[in-house]
Amino acid sequence: MSKKETADSAASSSRRSFLKAGAVAAAGFMIVPRHVLGGPGFVAPSDKLVIAGIGVGGKGESDLASFYKSGKADIAYLCDVDDRRAAKSRASFPKAKYYKDYREMLDKESKNFDAVSISTPDHNHAVQAMAAMQLGKHVYVQKPLTHDIYEARALTDAAKRYKVVTQMGNQGASGDGVRQLREWFDAGVIGDVHTIYAWTDRPVWPQGISWPTGKGEVPPGLDWNLWLGTAPYQDYVEKLVPFNWRGWWDYGTGALGDMGCHLIEAPFSVLGLQYATDVQASVGSVYVDEFKRGYFPESCPPSSHVTLTFPKTAKTQGPIKLHWMDGGIQPVRPEELGPNELFGDGGNGTLFVGTKGKMMSSTYAANPRLLPLSRNEEVKVKQTIPRVQGGADGHYAQWVEGCIAGYGKKELSAPFEISGPLTEALLMANLAIRGYDIRKPKASGEGYDYPGRSVKLLWDNQNMRITNFDEVNQFVKRDYRSGWTLGA
Repeated sequence: MSKKETADSAASSSRRSFLKAGAVAAAGFMIVPRHVLGGPGFVAPSDKLVIAGIGVGGKGESDLASFYKSGKADIAYLCDVDDRRAAKSRASFPKAKYYKDYREMLDKESKNFDAVSISTPDHNHAVQAMAAMQLGKHVYVQKPLTHDIYEARALTDAAKRYKVVTQMGNQGASGDGVRQLREWFDAGVIGDVHTIYAWTDRPVWPQGISWPTGKGEVPPGLDWNLWLGTAPYQDYVEKLVPFNWRGWWDYGTGALGDMGCHLIEAPFSVLGLQYATDVQASVGSVYVDEFKRGYFPESCPPSSHVTLTFPKTAKTQGPIKLHWMDGGIQPVRPEELGPNELFGDGGNGTLFVGTKGKMMSSTYAANPRLLPLSRNEEVKVKQTIPRVQGGADGHYAQWVEGCIAGYGKKELSAPFEISGPLTEALLMANLAIRGYDIRKPKASGEGYDYPGRSVKLLWDNQNMRITNFDEVNQFVKRDYRSGWTLGA
């Protein structure tokens, strides 16, 4: 694909046909294979995916490097609100034109690239991805797909409507581990699964704290207003950028947003989960004085235990309970696991409980194991699911190749039709966590009631709302700051 052409597949096809016809004529009836002209593995510039990156530091930097490493992509445009974070990517791709505002880049350059990679804080994912899809651009969006449930549903629908190739940055979905888990389950090795546990030692950033006092100085090179994007205006504070924003509800989605996709993707894939029917949560507390519980509604809590109920699927005999634990909380060790044998990967893991046995895995569904571990030597199941070339690392090339092939032409591991419902489940869990801090003054005028605690929230999936505690629905779809909208 050329930088001078649009991502429209018909136009791209016509141009390639023209080039091939010209090459044949110039050769005087002798067709010369492209690899002869360019060497083994040569990919002509016209056949490469031309990518624009939004958020090109940190994870965005490694994402772009991985796309380029596929040998089938060119990184033509870079966009970041922070010049400091963008420095390495700009050095790696010196020919790429640089922008600070993604809206300006899309407006001026949309005819010159085919796809967009988005690796920005959670609160801006949706508006950036939607703007790109409306231009017919394929999109790769880091996990979690969105900040709000409404946004996840909107992006999932838009991917189908605009017929663009999508992928969420959930590398484990392309790994061998989840495919092994599926094969064991499909073969009936552990029977019918009815309960799942997923846990993480995250957060590894501050949570359960009050908003910092005082106004900091915006560092040179950072456009603070653009960084805030859809979020309410706040004066700049130290240590929010580039990492600790994850612990604040205005920008991040807590431990669930950071690790949930990596740990719950496998249950979705193995069991065919879609949308949950109810959710309940208990949340860790921070006490600021004797018998005085801190109240920090702007910040995600230090730990939580959430239970989601999923309805029966085509692969299960009944509903499924999924337990999520973060902040270092872990489920009881399975009896089948030896006292000195590693549970998950130590800090993180996923455990499937079936009627005939159990199986577990580490982060990204890596290192899948049957329990007791001795079963791994005894049980042999035929491989039935094709592996992604390169495994989890092949997640990037898979999207690049999918974009080049065109919408609907190549199977992907984490397209929005899969990652959208997965993200919604995580965000629904966050509804229960956020509902924990909703309070109302007591009738006596002394103290508060917390009606969202110790309740099970019932979910109306079609209308995207909780039916028995309306106050929490404010978090299903947030109001953007003036000047920011999510297109249809």
